[in-house]
Amino acid sequence: MSVDEPFIAAVKPLVDAIGGELLPPDEAGVEDVVLAWEGVDVVAVRLPQLADSLDHILAAMERRKGRPLADLDRKAKQEVVRILEARGAFAVRHGVETVAGALGVSRFTVYNYLNREKGL
Repeated sequence: MSVDEPFIAAVKPLVDAIGGELLPPDEAGVEDVVLAWEGVDVVAVRLPQLADSLDHILAAMERRKGRPLADLDRKAKQEVVRILEARGAFAVRHGVETVAGALGVSRFTVYNYLNREKGL
């Protein structure tokens, strides 16, 4: 398995974005996803656990914003919460606590941001 192969190079950014791992197809476990191209197994993708995905998403958001999420202003934090809600971050066990910690706010504040978005 070579990252220089066009198919692997094409899927690598997506796998990196979700926090997955590329493996040779013969090392795939039952929970891994084997990707084939033109009838040949090319690469396997090991998907992250949901909690790990949330950490990965938060880190990616920090990179995109160019600074720690806790340093953002209130409006930007509300936008982060809206994006995370759309991505299902709060369906993950301890999602609110994890997001609150990353934003440097309380769980109550995260719930307020969520309720504000829902118009409650």
